[in-house]
Amino acid sequence: QVQLVESGGGLVQTGGSLRLSCAASGRTFSRFVMSWFRQAPGKEREFVASINWSSVSTNYADSVKGRFTISRDRAKNTVYLQMNSLKPEDTAVYYCNALLSGSTLMSYWGQGIQVTVSS
Repeated sequence: QVQLVESGGGLVQTGGSLRLSCAASGRTFSRFVMSWFRQAPGKEREFVASINWSSVSTNYADSVKGRFTISRDRAKNTVYLQMNSLKPEDTAVYYCNALLSGSTLMSYWGQGIQVTVSS
């Protein structure tokens, strides 16, 4: 059974930092793209950042470039999102996603974790 478990969220002041973790289990993720999405109240879920598990190539939404860093630890099967210089508009529920595309499409989601940035 595939599981993505997020941790590390919480309440932080503007300008502060948090590091989110996504622990993946239940299968091999070497061919997956791991991503973070977020959803603020009343808004649609939006892409934040992604990393190719094997090549370590990364992509970021313009709104977080230069402030957030996505990384992964193969040995721990864990993906991280280091968030610096946080702003109130970063407040959202953050979700971890694992996506395998191509001839076979598989997508898994974590349960989400709250990040709140106070002004």
